[in-house]
Amino acid sequence: MTHAFYRPKAPLDALVDYFWVSGNYVAQAPRERVLPSGSQALVVHLGETPVRVYSGEHTTEAADAPGALLCGARSSPLIIGTTLGPTVGVHFKPGGAHPFFGVPANAVAEQTVALDALWGASAHSLRERLMETSSPLERVQLLEEYLLHRLRRSFEPGPALRASLEAFEEPDLTSVAEVNRRTGLSPKRLLALFREEVGLSPKTFWRVRRFRAALRDLDLGSLRGAALAAEHGYCDQAHFLREFRSLAGSSPREYLAARVADTDHVSVYG
Repeated sequence: MTHAFYRPKAPLDALVDYFWVSGNYVAQAPRERVLPSGSQALVVHLGETPVRVYSGEHTTEAADAPGALLCGARSSPLIIGTTLGPTVGVHFKPGGAHPFFGVPANAVAEQTVALDALWGASAHSLRERLMETSSPLERVQLLEEYLLHRLRRSFEPGPALRASLEAFEEPDLTSVAEVNRRTGLSPKRLLALFREEVGLSPKTFWRVRRFRAALRDLDLGSLRGAALAAEHGYCDQAHFLREFRSLAGSSPREYLAARVADTDHVSVYG
């Protein structure tokens, strides 16, 4: 499988983390977990076989997803089938997807939603034009064009959201209450802000982002075991392992053995 990643240009760089394009996919397993990141993603599948989205890891119950879909912010892995063709997508920054879709982020959290339910006929038009374009760079440029057209308000996230998101990325953060103190937002206002803009509660978002930070160190091999747990503020190694299994669906060792290179996907063999 080949992947190409593209960084967005201004002004979309305030809202989009990266664009990605992949070719035909030869998977190692019939299913994969897509690990939660705390943000939303737009995925446009360009092949003829529909994407299978499973209701859980240990079930055969699945639905055929449409060619273009919005994946809401999640607190658990998304389980998908792996019979895929060419795919292109947008990985938004936390809170970055909200201006493009006109619905509160918590309305699509933990879900995959057909893009035509949000964008109408223009979703079908976008997919058709992407299928007619073979160059990865041209596909990304086309996506950029559509996103700029769909913006519903100013580019920059509000100062309260920016300050809160920055606080949750700090490794020495000890509680959500500390974010309230730093930003001056009441617990009720912080909760409402995150549900509307990010899709997750502040506490759940913090759990996911801390997990992703630990995952980066695990991938690099720079830290292991108790040192990794301590570096990322877990009470102890047992706490880290419980959180990791809850958010990744496996132990760290199982994750390392089954991760799919250059993605946040993990092969599911069982």
